Amino acid sequence: MGGMTMVSNDDGDPPAPGVPHVLIACMLGTILASSFGPSDRFTWFLETVPIMIGIPILWLTARRFPLTPLLRFLIGVHACILALGGAYTYAEVPLGFWIQETFDLARNPYDRIGHLAQGFIPAILTREILLRNTPLKCGAWLSFLSISVCLAFSAFYEMIEWWAALASGESATAFLGTQGDVWDTQWDMFLALIGACIAVVTLAAFHNRQLEALGVPLDRSNR
Repeated sequence: MGGMTMVSNDDGDPPAPGVPHVLIACMLGTILASSFGPSDRFTWFLETVPIMIGIPILWLTARRFPLTPLLRFLIGVHACILALGGAYTYAEVPLGFWIQETFDLARNPYDRIGHLAQGFIPAILTREILLRNTPLKCGAWLSFLSISVCLAFSAFYEMIEWWAALASGESATAFLGTQGDVWDTQWDMFLALIGACIAVVTLAAFHNRQLEALGVPLDRSNR
């Protein structure tokens, strides 16, 4: 998402990006829009918590750790996916029903889309953090660790769903969104893995160019 304010400094260096106002406004807007009459208020809260956590983090770290335009855009897309799932519950999202009808699927696939995004988008976030805060260079190890972090997070998220179900009983059924699939947990993690792999393979070069535009020095030796 765009909207990064540019702030000049006193040393004559290139201006540093400021608070990403458009991204934060988008995230606030998705929460507000999805909060009006959600199908299940408890599910809405559980699904939109990541957005609520992300907004203050983005605000507080904006000047010290400005994000690339690619990552800002992807975070905005992810916020929309989460908010839509929270508003309707993942098993009842109208877009999912349209896809189900169009492709003659056995179930509403919106939760599958959500978990694909759960790997795709955090892979770029992880990659950006690792390149800017560790000695890792562009190459196989960076890709492997970016994908591994996403798979680990996906597994942790499945445990959060399990704990939420144990704590709240039937009220967490919509949050789990298994739709009767006994392999739903495994599918969720597998799709996150696939999403992370796709992101690393297709966006790495573009992401590198945006990092360099931010002034991040990249060592492209394959390590």
